[in-house]
Amino acid sequence: MTFQKDTATSAKPKDSGFAETVKTVLYAVIIAFGVRTFAFEPFNIPSGSMIPTLLIGDYLFVSKFSYGYSKHTVSFGVPLFEGRIFGGLPERGDVAVFKLPRDNKTDYIKRVIGLPGDTIQMIGGVLHINGQPVKRERIEDYVSQDGLGRTVRTAQYAETLPNGRTHRIIEESDNGPLDNTPAYKVPENHVFMMGDNRDNSLDSRVPAQVGFVPVENLVGRAEFLFFSLDEGTRFFEVWRWPVDLRFSRLFSGVR
Repeated sequence: MTFQKDTATSAKPKDSGFAETVKTVLYAVIIAFGVRTFAFEPFNIPSGSMIPTLLIGDYLFVSKFSYGYSKHTVSFGVPLFEGRIFGGLPERGDVAVFKLPRDNKTDYIKRVIGLPGDTIQMIGGVLHINGQPVKRERIEDYVSQDGLGRTVRTAQYAETLPNGRTHRIIEESDNGPLDNTPAYKVPENHVFMMGDNRDNSLDSRVPAQVGFVPVENLVGRAEFLFFSLDEGTRFFEVWRWPVDLRFSRLFSGVR
């Protein structure tokens, strides 16, 4: 009897331990899904369309609750519902992640320039909103390195939107393909998105590729950087971090 009692007692903790492990894993998955769906999701920047605000190799957190929730904010692409709940329009000047309207899958990140009802136009490199030129002030050049290590200087401006928000943009010239455009009237429930690297950004100025972005496609607002590596350094190359980590950009807000 003693032997049988010992055997039964030793089996129970094993079963209990396995069940606890399963529950712990399940809870972790639920919490991770909840955080990514309703709070924050990490993204990394693979292109230079938002230079100088965001650089290739930046890693940032996007707040999912900023504009409400839609099927595009749900992690892992799970279509739990249609439409948008607890929704609100972004503010002009927000940097936001959205699903590319052309396929509703690809993540893009740009700046909100036009709100529903606005008329947006580029004339000679100058942004016009509702027929009025947006103030831009020439500041120091943006200095970078090309693929051969040579120093490249690009004209940089401080652009101030009608709501008073100021951000930096760069312009290689004022006569590029996207520096003179038709006037775009932003439809209801849509926004107009543009990159801060004005001559190297595929955005709402290209209707066939991006065009107007439905508010439902907004994933969230970019909040702050939590990591940043020099262009060309991959995240898993930890042996390069001491040299290639951009310490000055860590935990800086996105404006």
